[in-house]
Amino acid sequence: MRPSDLTLISQVKQGSETVPERRLALVHRVIVPDKEYPKEYAILVTDRRSVFIRQRKTRRSFVLRYEMRIGTALVTDVTPKTLEDYAQNSLESLIADDVNLTVPHDAVISIAMRTEEHERRRRDFFLWLVMRRQGEVFQVYDFEMKYRLGPHQDATVKFYMVPLGAYFKPRRQTQSRETILREYAADALEIFQKVLPPDCIFVAG
Repeated sequence: MRPSDLTLISQVKQGSETVPERRLALVHRVIVPDKEYPKEYAILVTDRRSVFIRQRKTRRSFVLRYEMRIGTALVTDVTPKTLEDYAQNSLESLIADDVNLTVPHDAVISIAMRTEEHERRRRDFFLWLVMRRQGEVFQVYDFEMKYRLGPHQDATVKFYMVPLGAYFKPRRQTQSRETILREYAADALEIFQKVLPPDCIFVAG
């Protein structure tokens, strides 16, 4: 089944009726830290789960790590994904792909949105110089989502809210860097608040 209105995809039986799973939103880019190579994902949010869709490698590891420190992508020629870009991908295929990560919403225990203070390093001299000249703080937001894998096993996924340059650049003409990054993170938090269970613990700080 390939509905044209993006309203589902997998089917769940409730009594004798088939209830469609609805695709609600897409967070176009987050970065999950990794010792070897940080991983870029888009997050497809449905009314039942969040699917972290792995993006193809477009940058070297050191570039991604730097982007995690400043909160924005350095390259502006990559177009942010939208819900329509995944309209032809069934949820089953996205969930079955080993490079993706799927978190059922009813398994989420807590989600925290935080800002991270980075210690100054010599190689970041140019970054701090730019910050000083612009009179702004490169405030980076990250999320930690804790969820149940089984009766006695939990897992946590941490991801940094790092929008693509094509998203950031036009907004920079009228908004401060701090405002753009805060709104990008706040929009994602609002999405999760609408779909996660009532007993899920939300932390924003």
